[in-house]
Amino acid sequence: MADEIPLYPVRSAAAAAASRKRAAYYSAAGPGPGADRHSRYQLEDESAHLDEMPLMMSEEGFENEESDYHTLPRARIMQRKRGLEWFVCDGWKFLCTSCCDWLINICQRKKELKARTVWLGCPEKCEEKHPRNSIKNQKYNVFTFIPGVLYEQFKFFLNLYFLVISCSQFVPALKIGYLYTYWAPLGFVLAVTMTREAIDEFRRFQRDKEVNSQLYSKLTVRGKVQVKSSDIQVGDLIIVEKNQRIPSDMVFLRTSEKAGSCFIRTDQLDGETDWKLKVAVSCTQRLPALGDLFSINAYVYAQKPQMDIHSFEGTFTREDSDPPIHESLSIENTLWASTVVASGTVIGVVIYTGKETRSVMNTSNPKNKVGLLDLELNRLTKALFLALVALSVVMVTLQGFVGPWYRNLFRFLLLFSYIIPISLRVNLDMGKAVYGWMMMKDENIPGTVVRTSTIPEELGRLVYLLTDKTGTLTQNEMIFKRLHLGTVSYGADTMDEIQSHVRDSYSQMQSQAGGNNAGSTPPRKAQSSAPKVRKSVSSRIHEAVKAIVLCHNVTPVYESRAGVAGETEFAEADQDFSDENRTYQASSPDEVALVQWTESVGLTLVSRDLTSMQLKTPSGQVLSFCILQLFPFTSESKRMGIIVRDESTAEITFYMKGADVAMSPIVQYNDWLEEECGNMAREGLRTLVVAKKALTEEQYQDFESRYTQAKLSMHDRALKVAAVVESLEREMELLCLTGVEDQLQADVRPTLEMLRNAGIKIWMLTGDKLETATCIAKSSHLVSRTQDIHIFRQVTSRGEAHLELNAFRRKHDCALVISGDSLEVCLKYYEHEFVELACQCPAVVCCRCSPTQKAHIVTLLQQHTGRRTCAIGDGGNDVSMIQAADCGIGIEGKEGKQASLAADFSIRQFRHIGRLLMVHGRNSYKRSAALGQFVMHRGLIISTMQAVFSSVFYFASVPLYQGFLMVGYATIYTMFPVFSLVLDQDVKPEMAMLYPELYKDLTKGRSLSFKTFLIWVLISIYQGGILMYGALVLFESEFVHVVAISFTALILTELLMVALTVRTWHWLMVVAEFLSLGCYVSSLAFLNEYFDVAFITTVAFLWKVSAITVVSCLPLYVLKYLRRKLSPPSYCKLAS
Repeated sequence: MADEIPLYPVRSAAAAAASRKRAAYYSAAGPGPGADRHSRYQLEDESAHLDEMPLMMSEEGFENEESDYHTLPRARIMQRKRGLEWFVCDGWKFLCTSCCDWLINICQRKKELKARTVWLGCPEKCEEKHPRNSIKNQKYNVFTFIPGVLYEQFKFFLNLYFLVISCSQFVPALKIGYLYTYWAPLGFVLAVTMTREAIDEFRRFQRDKEVNSQLYSKLTVRGKVQVKSSDIQVGDLIIVEKNQRIPSDMVFLRTSEKAGSCFIRTDQLDGETDWKLKVAVSCTQRLPALGDLFSINAYVYAQKPQMDIHSFEGTFTREDSDPPIHESLSIENTLWASTVVASGTVIGVVIYTGKETRSVMNTSNPKNKVGLLDLELNRLTKALFLALVALSVVMVTLQGFVGPWYRNLFRFLLLFSYIIPISLRVNLDMGKAVYGWMMMKDENIPGTVVRTSTIPEELGRLVYLLTDKTGTLTQNEMIFKRLHLGTVSYGADTMDEIQSHVRDSYSQMQSQAGGNNAGSTPPRKAQSSAPKVRKSVSSRIHEAVKAIVLCHNVTPVYESRAGVAGETEFAEADQDFSDENRTYQASSPDEVALVQWTESVGLTLVSRDLTSMQLKTPSGQVLSFCILQLFPFTSESKRMGIIVRDESTAEITFYMKGADVAMSPIVQYNDWLEEECGNMAREGLRTLVVAKKALTEEQYQDFESRYTQAKLSMHDRALKVAAVVESLEREMELLCLTGVEDQLQADVRPTLEMLRNAGIKIWMLTGDKLETATCIAKSSHLVSRTQDIHIFRQVTSRGEAHLELNAFRRKHDCALVISGDSLEVCLKYYEHEFVELACQCPAVVCCRCSPTQKAHIVTLLQQHTGRRTCAIGDGGNDVSMIQAADCGIGIEGKEGKQASLAADFSIRQFRHIGRLLMVHGRNSYKRSAALGQFVMHRGLIISTMQAVFSSVFYFASVPLYQGFLMVGYATIYTMFPVFSLVLDQDVKPEMAMLYPELYKDLTKGRSLSFKTFLIWVLISIYQGGILMYGALVLFESEFVHVVAISFTALILTELLMVALTVRTWHWLMVVAEFLSLGCYVSSLAFLNEYFDVAFITTVAFLWKVSAITVVSCLPLYVLKYLRRKLSPPSYCKLAS
């Protein structure tokens, strides 16, 4: 059917004309991206047709082809800027970056990755040189540290401007004040930054050294030798003990486990806490002794290094046997670096090292994060610089360009340089340190750690939150909640009934000495044709529990066993099965929960290997089953099956369990399955349908021959195998429906609801299965109950992606669920359109995501929306995503501290993110915005006074205030009150948590914008003009009186303006106000060279200063009062 669906409309004259236009467009594009895009599309057979039918931008898309032809290119063309505007805005930066990248590529030419032949134990036979097996997370080395840190500081216009101004003071003709007034603040900022970077770099160096120095046993011809992790080479035979980290990517050759398999923990690679079963190469596992690995002539052929952690293709060849032995290698024969051996001791041959390992290739380089507020302030300082230049040019022009006018121009630039205050960076950096300290000291979110102190304001500007699932939203602890048999349902409070039924049925079977088994066989064979015989509840429960305990991929592991005792030893003595240290391992925690539940009701899985399984009944009897075939779970089939033979009765049974959508057509007709699945899903339970079918020996032999033949097929193998299995999947007997709950983290639902109300869009990116992810999205209320869910079907080609995206576009207000493979295809061909559609969804769930895909999604959101993103996770597989986001949050969880250490902020539980964003994010942003603008106001007001003074005195480039007055103004006279703004808050924490809608205003960036900045500029010009003109009007005879009156009024105005800006008073603010005033009054006695002490003690001085101060501040107080009365902000309405 799929092949018959046309992917393009019938060509018309209009279509042909449009096609010619499009061809002309691409040819005009020249060698640019448009041409690349067109040529790439021509590689596929279907692409020519698809270009004629672009992705619909509306429902009318099919009707109006002509308007749609340029939709795809136009989406990108509209974003491009042309000509001078492009060069001024972004062009120079783009050109510089391109040149740097070109130079780096010349210096560090990347070696092309190739497939390789690796001889066992012979590193010297490697044809090419491979990278060292060392981990390096450092940003700098000894030579690049100082240049690197200085570049990171001076790439900001603000710091570069300060540097130029400070350097100008070394020129005698330009010197205006003391050197320390310029160099001290700049030196302080650089010293603090370098110290912080040096400490961080040293910590990274220590962590790397610890990992690289770990010792491993290397197998050589002379025996075992100890070797450092960093000295391991491709071709080495490495022995890894239980609970030891695997140092490099290896092919699994031997294990001490008799079954020839072992378990590994992959939580730091893919985020899944379940153990994975790995199988040793059978040829090397059969060798009698370890040393025989050197007596054979064998090699591994491995594909070139790649990022996909879920696949591997290779071959193992032994040449010295007759005929040569060839074995196919797949993902189950590999041991990836950064995983941990969970059982036994393993020996592997190293195939990839260092930066070619899967874990390193999936880790992105950390970037230096810069907050949006810093970028906004950087833009404002550029605007101030233009104002500074314009003012200086006006002054020189009014002077008449007399004398050495260019020197006067530069002196004016220096005189007005306080327009951009040098203390801005110092105040903001110190403020950020205070916000970080407040977060770590908050008793409501204990254990919070701020690792990146430069971006606390980002927490108040977030629009997208990208979260991991396992361990972040959930505890990854499955609990069996419900068993439904059609007519009767058992919950947590009635499990004891099931236990008594199981115990009774097995004691009855034992007393009948197997007679019941023989008697039950004929009805089973007749079930498909004869009317169904109603069974007793007890027998139905017995069959359901037996099916659950047999149909799985769980293996019991006995931790207390010393050495390498295999499961075969356990079958010999019953007492071994009562070991309290038994744990279950499987690829899915659901499977473990089911087997743990059967143990709680009396039927225990005690042993399993690749071919057999043993169960223990409530009476202690051991039942043995032979595993004939195993059909593992896949995302496509959504079910798993197993064929077992009961060794006591020789009965062969085919058991199957899976999702209801996959199992409904397979099982016999019933009227309850669909309804009960819906009921359980609404409770947030993960449902599985369990069914069985009895097979005769003839039926099984026939199936086995067809199945083996299908597996040997070289063409369409997967389809043929699936067809053979489906021949069995007919009219199966429905046994039961199970419901398992994945325990959510504490308060996940209210936290997610709070974030949604705050206007934050939440995307869940997980490596887990689609069904599991969808279920958690529902149970956590990430997707509300009223919303539809659109599950994006599996697509592999451009045509399929095209049709599916059009289908998705017609849906409205529905959550999107998409797998990593489909996402990759969509992004390859329709990146812009897909992101545009996904951003309109209330919630998005991406499942089966690799670590790199997670980081790529974060980057796409940043590029296409321009909004701030936050990533939160708890495992090593979340590190790339956390580092790519504007703000990364790590949770200390079961999966270790890797995410926590790599994150900007570390928290203990997911629910803490609510307070971190609503309270601390809000306060950090609001306070920094107020502090930054006030510091600029402080510089603007004194620059305005300088401009008025110079214009009155014939445009002389002479400073109004000299020496200590300028230093004191920026430090002890105003520093404490201005900095006390970091304690201000507009909304109480309780109010911010109660009304998360207040957070929406923050994302609009209204607290620091060109509008608010312009208001502060007008205030500064008004106050500076009043202070200077007032002092000039009221002074009587001495010029020194002008300085005394204006400077004192200036200090008082600044203190009053801080009081005007404050919204919630703190006792430290009051102390700062009076301390600064006291410092100024007490210092008047020592400022003889600037002030006339006799004049400042007179009443005339006091009333003149008071009058000027009142005129400069009173109108602003009146305006603030009127504004709060007539147009109060939203939080004031709530508070009242």
